Amino acid sequence: MINIKSKFDFSKKVVERAARAALTHQNQTPEAELSVVLTSDERLRQLNRDYLGIDSPTDVLSFPASESDPDTGSPYLGDILISIPRAKAQAKIAGHALELEIQLLIVHGVLHLLGHDHAQPKEKAKMWKAQKEILESLGLGAIQIREE
Repeated sequence: MINIKSKFDFSKKVVERAARAALTHQNQTPEAELSVVLTSDERLRQLNRDYLGIDSPTDVLSFPASESDPDTGSPYLGDILISIPRAKAQAKIAGHALELEIQLLIVHGVLHLLGHDHAQPKEKAKMWKAQKEILESLGLGAIQIREE
């Protein structure tokens, strides 16, 4: 189950489709649960500062949980938070629709929930390969994560 929280008018089907594609690619059980929160730049800046010590906004943050839902027993993978204003700006720079940027960020966030990282070159190559394969399965092979 994908729990989606948003103050923004955005298709929940698009969010769920991208998250499911990433979970399927990574051989996760269909019962796996996670939350996606579409929020503000200020919220991501606050979380980035409080949890990572970086006092600036960012596009996506993932908070792995690796727990089980007490009601269903399903694995709870964690939370993904996405800054809609940042995603809009990145989509504009990249020349594609916000919907495509959100899918990219969801795939990226799910991979982080599942333990992928891009801090080291070898880890980054593995994560970028998985991300590319997932985006291709969604018909979005030309979309890539923006390097900062």
